[in-house]
Amino acid sequence: MSDIMSLAGKVIIVTGAAQGIGRATAELALSLGARVCVVDLQREAIEAFAAEHPDHVQAYAGNVADPDFVSSSVEHAVSRFGKVDGLVNCAGIVRAAMIENMTLKTWHDVVDCHLTGAFLWLQAVGSRLVERAKAGEKVQGSIINVSSDAGRRGSVGQINYASAKAGMLGMTMSAAREWGKFGVRTNSVCLGMVETPMTETIRGERFRDTYLAMIPMGRWAQPEEIAAPICFLLSDAAGYVLGQHIGVNGGLHMAS
Repeated sequence: MSDIMSLAGKVIIVTGAAQGIGRATAELALSLGARVCVVDLQREAIEAFAAEHPDHVQAYAGNVADPDFVSSSVEHAVSRFGKVDGLVNCAGIVRAAMIENMTLKTWHDVVDCHLTGAFLWLQAVGSRLVERAKAGEKVQGSIINVSSDAGRRGSVGQINYASAKAGMLGMTMSAAREWGKFGVRTNSVCLGMVETPMTETIRGERFRDTYLAMIPMGRWAQPEEIAAPICFLLSDAAGYVLGQHIGVNGGLHMAS
């Protein structure tokens, strides 16, 4: 079936869509037939993307951890496109510090963006999908939380990031158990080292060889290589995949 990963007719929200994995995911979803709502703090980047595809892309610039922004954006998306079928929680930041030096602000900045932000979007999108199911509609909704192997293995100098990413795994499984019966599939992708602006320090000369030696495939992932499995999970091809943490990491972490 050539159209097995088609997203035609679906409306997808992608947070963190100004660059990197989020942008690659939005572009691929669009090419697969979806209408896409792109969310990011970088207003200029997402509005330029939306301007290139005025009939199929809507931009929302704001803080993903702001409840009012989340609520109004989802409401507007439904008003414009008639519904929302999928969500990719991809927004993220890095604020590194060793545990003994980490300030509470540094902790909250990262946890709020990754974990609280993901919860707010999941809640807003998922509750609407559940409402549709309770009204008798056959729902095929999909929520993907972009997590990390740091949430499964820990990370030196990033206890805030690792804790948030571990929390996203628990969020995924909880939502899957609550909403699976309504046709809402929640899954995670757990990433290793992806060549994006967020990983510039790790990929720099000081750490490069150490981290590459840990990856059996011996190279960094490209954002497009992450976008493909995310869009698979968004599609009906993954219709029986629920509550899973899919490793997309070149073998950096192998779960039994």
